[in-house]
Amino acid sequence: MQIFQRTRQVPVLPMAKLLFFDARFAWVWLIVRLYVGYQWLTSSVAKVAGYSLAPGTFGKRIPGGSWLVGGHGEKALRGFFTHSLSLAAGPNPTIQSWYALFLQHLALPTVGVFSYLIPFGELCVGLGLIVGLFTGIAALSGAFMNMNYLLAGSLGLNPILFLLEIFLFLAWRICGFYGLDHFLIIGPGDDQKETLEMEHQLA
Repeated sequence: MQIFQRTRQVPVLPMAKLLFFDARFAWVWLIVRLYVGYQWLTSSVAKVAGYSLAPGTFGKRIPGGSWLVGGHGEKALRGFFTHSLSLAAGPNPTIQSWYALFLQHLALPTVGVFSYLIPFGELCVGLGLIVGLFTGIAALSGAFMNMNYLLAGSLGLNPILFLLEIFLFLAWRICGFYGLDHFLIIGPGDDQKETLEMEHQLA
């Protein structure tokens, strides 16, 4: 006896199809990519090299210098984790108890490892987004780091970057169109017309 199951496809909204599948809108995601990638690159270079890439302080030395020299990164992270743990105490904690346990029992004991993982992770995300290489993976990795910063009580640009990275991940098919992903996904011998046709077929 055979049991037949009827499958039903959920239609994609026209606007979502246009933004996330149509290569003609790849230039929009190029702008988003460059902005988000620049933020990550600025943050990582400050930690790895100890110099600022931010407007107004470009080329100036960061107080304390590189995270990789003299245990500066370990000291900075230990202070950040300790401050986050203090936000989990009191009658109105801003840090979830489960995340405080993660900080206390995993992050703090291995703070030296995180002092290397974080700056080089930020560097990989920034470069990946800027050059358009493995863009979807880079965006998702960046969103994961931003989520952790938010859970640790750090706001700043983290909510904005997290949202933009989620959109970049949803548009992974085309967000690297103007980048190295173009050659990885499409191939070096294809021209613009053939690429656009392929992107429309993916939709």
